[in-house]
Amino acid sequence: MKKFLGKACLTAMALTFTGEAVAADWNVSLWGKRRAFTEHVEKLAELVEQKTKGEFKLNISYGGLSKNKENLDGISIGAFEMAQFCAGYHRDKNPTITVAELPFLGVSSLVEERKISQKLYKHPAVIKDLARWNATLLMPSPMPQYNIAGIGDAPKSLDDFKGLSVRATGGIGAAMKAVGAVPTSMSASEVRQALDGGVIKAVAFAQHAHMAFGTVEKATWWTTNLNPGTVNCPVVVNTDALADLKPAHRDALLGSVDEALDHYIDNYNNKTMKKWGPTLKERGIQEVTFGDAALTGLKAKVATPAAQSWIKQNTEKGLPAQELYDFFTGMIGK
Repeated sequence: MKKFLGKACLTAMALTFTGEAVAADWNVSLWGKRRAFTEHVEKLAELVEQKTKGEFKLNISYGGLSKNKENLDGISIGAFEMAQFCAGYHRDKNPTITVAELPFLGVSSLVEERKISQKLYKHPAVIKDLARWNATLLMPSPMPQYNIAGIGDAPKSLDDFKGLSVRATGGIGAAMKAVGAVPTSMSASEVRQALDGGVIKAVAFAQHAHMAFGTVEKATWWTTNLNPGTVNCPVVVNTDALADLKPAHRDALLGSVDEALDHYIDNYNNKTMKKWGPTLKERGIQEVTFGDAALTGLKAKVATPAAQSWIKQNTEKGLPAQELYDFFTGMIGK
């Protein structure tokens, strides 16, 4: 595709000799289906259209524009103007933001996840990292700590994870590996088929994804408090597309981010999480809770080595890894 199709795709022009305002349509690449994970993008589209009286529209596509692991590539060539992706899907493409995916960081809430991610996205090294893809980070997709849903016999202790094939990405995968599990990285949309086919026996997801991608329809058990970490899934825009917006449209977009995130968090906390407990009970899914001593031992075994490894690997790539780690972790709990 020619970049921006001569910019007609980027800002669909609607000019007349009577001086009508310039209209713009942006294409937005998501995946799966509308769910808690995409509510901020849906709200953003609603707000932008309202504020611009229909002049600027975000056309949201769930899988019709790109594969989820290729959304950042699509942004880089201008195939679409906005997209969502998860850092753990392609760690080498966005190493700076993978600091947020390290295991057992201790982020306590969606509000905290939002706050520190937004600050991370403004760090000069992060901006430079994403600029390689002609991408500007717009907003995070805050998620709670992941936990594991699986089939078969429920684990009675952490030792029972040995040999278990688990869909787990990023730092969560490192935590699973530390207890002897076999972590497998795959996109969310591939999980149900892999579970049905026996490729994996368990899945690490946030609650909304367990419901949206059907793992609760197969699961027999769920860990309530393993809390190994979460993934960082930003929404990005093509930098050139953002620059080419007329000021009023750019202001409408950027000025709607906080309200969209407020809506996202309210929806997650007051709708999605209220469905989770009843869903487990309705399906007879056994809840597995681990003792404090076991979890403390796991954190000690995983957290520090994972952080040290991340710092070493990314320092060797020429990134200010220690600075990024200190910057991110220094905001947790404050």
